[in-house]
Amino acid sequence: MDGSDASGRTGVEAWARVKQRLRTELGEDVFQSWFARVEFVATDGLSVELSVPTRFLKSWIVSHYQDKLIALWQTEIASIRRVEIAMRSAVRLRPQAVPAAEERAVEAPAAPRAAAPAVAPAAAAPQPLRPVEAESAHGGSPVDPRFTFETFCEGAANRVAFAAAKAVAETPAGRATPYNPLYIHAGVGRGKTHLLHAVTQAARRIDPARRVVYLTAEHFMVRFVAALKTQSTLAFKEGLRDIDLLLIDDLQFLQGKSVQQEFCHTLNALIDGARQVVVAADRPAAELETLDERVRSRLRGGVAFEIATPDLELRQHIVLGRYEAALRQHPGLDIPPMVLDYVARTVVSNGRDLEGALNRLVAQWQYTDQPVTLASAEISLRDLVGVREAKRVRIEDIQKAVSRHYNVSKADLLSSRRTRTIVRPRQIAMYLSKMLTPRSLPEIGRRFGGRDHTTVLHAVRKVEELMAADATLADEIELIKRLIDE
Repeated sequence: MDGSDASGRTGVEAWARVKQRLRTELGEDVFQSWFARVEFVATDGLSVELSVPTRFLKSWIVSHYQDKLIALWQTEIASIRRVEIAMRSAVRLRPQAVPAAEERAVEAPAAPRAAAPAVAPAAAAPQPLRPVEAESAHGGSPVDPRFTFETFCEGAANRVAFAAAKAVAETPAGRATPYNPLYIHAGVGRGKTHLLHAVTQAARRIDPARRVVYLTAEHFMVRFVAALKTQSTLAFKEGLRDIDLLLIDDLQFLQGKSVQQEFCHTLNALIDGARQVVVAADRPAAELETLDERVRSRLRGGVAFEIATPDLELRQHIVLGRYEAALRQHPGLDIPPMVLDYVARTVVSNGRDLEGALNRLVAQWQYTDQPVTLASAEISLRDLVGVREAKRVRIEDIQKAVSRHYNVSKADLLSSRRTRTIVRPRQIAMYLSKMLTPRSLPEIGRRFGGRDHTTVLHAVRKVEELMAADATLADEIELIKRLIDE
């Protein structure tokens, strides 16, 4: 066993611990927003390479978390001096690189037993892993050929969204569907992107003349800004409004007033012209507070389906399907049924974590001469076992809990009243909104009667000072937090 294999194992194990530290220090919402799709690629002892699926994600992490990543990696490997973030597509194109599917949580380094990827989506026939560009003059974001309806694991948690997506793909251009716009929302790793890629590919296959474009929100923004710079916005608008089926992924990342206005106009033009629109995001449209209200209203006017947390039956289906795919890639792979059942029963958060868990066991089989046992699986997967997605806290939940605890109305919290009995609960509600949600100070201010962000910042600092000096108040706020979580 050579030194590079040992280095790879060390890097994978260190990355698992770094991720756990990020989850603990930043909170579940921030972790899921920015780090859930980051994957370990390699380390040489001096630098670490990680990969992300989008340019927007890379830019945000480099701008906001580069120093923290370096510091956390140095606690694991003291010699680390740099952390580099690469685009996933760039990683895929390297010779002998392991493909990094969006639904993967842990990357397995190359191994003596096999050079193939640790796990491929279930039932996928061997084929090049090069992303497929939209086959039209409109262009589009890359579509992964492995993400099809055939490789999607259907279960009670996603059955309705799956059926609606198939209906959209099979409906001929120009014919109305009852799902327009179709809005699919779910937490990370539950298959939103898989479904949108499946719709894109199925619709093109069924009717090659149908104009189908899949875009991430980031790609939409990039294209619109580029059109502004080249003074070609008219061509951009006409191109989009000539589409038969438009699919937009990760809508929660759509930023900028002018970009959102153009998206709203495009949405209206397509729907009014009996063209189909499919949108995916990480939460219901009503909770996308950064989106223009007109966009949210139009999305609420369509049909929304949630992909829920996978139940045991679906988790077993996912694990078995991924294991069968791994067997095709690694003849001789042996993971006992009781271990596969253990994975399905204990890794409960989402499909991505399930696939990541199986990747680890495949890597264990690749890199050691020891059989995969229940005991070794418990050690390998200890950071994934029992991890559940944190409850998504809304500002409305906080306002309701604070109002009930202090016996004031929500209208009072949003009002301009300055009496002490109102000001203190209002400040506490603003403080909790900053601590428990990913919302920005201006967003929080708007949700509290249109206040300025400086008012929210003052409230946060004031409450922190009061909690440091008053243990009773600190206990009170902890109690309110528990009430919100229940």
